[in-house]
Amino acid sequence: MLVFLKGKVLEMEKQYKVGIVGATGMVGQRFITLLENHPWFKLTVLAASGRSAGKTYEEAVGSRWAMTTPMPESVKGMMVQDASKVEEVAAQVDFIFCAVNMPKDEIKALEEAYAKAECPVVSNNSANRFTPDVPMVVPEINADHIEIIPAQRKRLGTKRGFIAVKSNCSLQSYVPALHPLMKEFGVNKALVCTYQAISGAGKTFDRMPEIVDNVIPYIGGEEEKSEKEPLRLWGKVEDGKIVPATDTVITCQCVRVPVLRGHSESIYIETKKPIDMDKVFELLGNSTGIDLCDDLANQVYPMPTSFIGDELTHVGRVRKDLYKDNALSLWITGDQLMKGAAYNSVDIGLKMIELGLLK
Repeated sequence: MLVFLKGKVLEMEKQYKVGIVGATGMVGQRFITLLENHPWFKLTVLAASGRSAGKTYEEAVGSRWAMTTPMPESVKGMMVQDASKVEEVAAQVDFIFCAVNMPKDEIKALEEAYAKAECPVVSNNSANRFTPDVPMVVPEINADHIEIIPAQRKRLGTKRGFIAVKSNCSLQSYVPALHPLMKEFGVNKALVCTYQAISGAGKTFDRMPEIVDNVIPYIGGEEEKSEKEPLRLWGKVEDGKIVPATDTVITCQCVRVPVLRGHSESIYIETKKPIDMDKVFELLGNSTGIDLCDDLANQVYPMPTSFIGDELTHVGRVRKDLYKDNALSLWITGDQLMKGAAYNSVDIGLKMIELGLLK
C-alpha cells in the first residue's frame, strides 16, 4: 500500500495495530477520534485503570465523554483492558500511545515495562521527558533526536521496545513559531506568558466552577516545563544522551484562563542579530505547520475558539519592539488537545514508521 506522509510517498507493508493506554481520559478520547478510520493505524486495544477494566468503553467513560464529536460506534463495545497487565496488552499491538493519569514515578515504571516487553511507547506524559536517552520530539523541529533510540534500547536491553515522548502542550504551539526565528536570528531571551485552557487540566466548566469569570495565575509545574523543555528540543544528541541547548534563556508565567479549549501565549524575544520584519513574516508565512494570521485592519488575529480541531500553530500580533532593533513580540494560539497532545503523538508515530522503527 502506498501512502503520502509529510510530502513523501511511502510503501506501507501493513496497517499497524495500536493500543491506547489511558484511553478513558480526555487525551485518550482525543486519540480515539484521531485514530477512527486511520489509514495506517488500527485501534486494537483500549486500556485504563483497574476501575475501568472489564467494562465496555462506553460504560467506562459514561458521561465523561468530552469531545465535540460523538463517541465512535467502533469503540463503544470494545472491552477496556487493565493497563497494568503489560505483557497481555503488549502482545496484542505493534505499539502504544500512553496518556495515563498517574504519579510520575508510576508512569515512568509503566512505560519502561511496556518498552521492556518489546512494545514501543509514544507517550503523551511528562515522566520521561528528561530521561537522557528518551527523545522528546516535535517532528518538524528535532526529528534527528530519534537517532538516540539505539542507545536507549541498549540501556533497556530491548531489540524493539523504546520510549519516545511529546513535549508540554503549550510549548508545542510556541516553539514551532520561534524555531525559524531561532535559526535565522538566534534567540538570546524569551519572556513567555501562557494562557491555558481548562481542558488542559482535564476539566470542563461544570467540573471547575472556580474558573468562571476568573483567572488562576498558577499551574503547578508548568513554568519549569516551559522554561526547560524548549532547550531540550533545541539540544543535540551526544554520547548516547540528549544535551540541552544553553544559549537561550526562557522565563515563563503560566495562567489558567476561562477558555474550554485552546492554549495561547504572549511572547517577547530578544535576538542575537537585528530583526528584519520582512524576513520575519516570510519565515512565519512559509514554515510548515504555522498559520500566519496578522491583519489588524481587518481584525484578523489568532483566538483559541477560532481553531478548535486543527493541528496548526496560529501566529499573529507580530510587532517589532519600539526601543530595540533585536526584539519583537508575538501572540500564538493552538488547540492543545490536537497539536499540543494527541496529534503530535500520532505525528511521532508516523515518523517512527518512516524511519523503520516499528517493524
